[in-house]
Amino acid sequence: MTGQKNNVVIFLGPPGAGKGTQAERLAQDRSLVKISTGDILRDHVKRDTELGQQVKPILDAGKLVPDEILIALIRDRLADMDSVRVIFDGFPRTTAQAQGLDVLLEELGAPVNAVPLLEVPDEALVSRIVERGRQAAERGEAVRSDDTEEVARHRQQVYREQTQPLIDYYSARGHLYRVDGVGGMDEVYDRIVAGLK
Repeated sequence: MTGQKNNVVIFLGPPGAGKGTQAERLAQDRSLVKISTGDILRDHVKRDTELGQQVKPILDAGKLVPDEILIALIRDRLADMDSVRVIFDGFPRTTAQAQGLDVLLEELGAPVNAVPLLEVPDEALVSRIVERGRQAAERGEAVRSDDTEEVARHRQQVYREQTQPLIDYYSARGHLYRVDGVGGMDEVYDRIVAGLK
């Protein structure tokens, strides 16, 4: 990674919008590291670490993990990189997190390059999430505790309340662009790439 230019992309969008899948693909295509705070936290829960025990009840209830925990996780993750070439998936979720991330990125000399916002109607999102849980169960895999209709609807509500200010935050800084998240995976991916600077 040495010598490559810093590149920071932040994926925004409601739970179930396909951020993880699209971020994974973009990371491979552009030699970026995908950082999902959700994945990091779930890994801690799975390994039953001290942090895992602390955040499990928060995640199970579909609530948001405190900012200071998340910023510390990100700082730790970025500390050993020669150049900061990352995609954030599911972080930041609040303006306070965005400001904390901006301070951290400024210290590292790696400002935000682009913020694609995946937009998908609520009903489509809830059915996607429930379907994801059903398919995992059919494959005999553990179903994520947040892959139920009730938690999915609650998460959409939390997302709207807490993330709208974040959309305004990145929009005001000229980083945000909207992407229609409905359609085939390739279609949506092409729309994301088209908007990147």
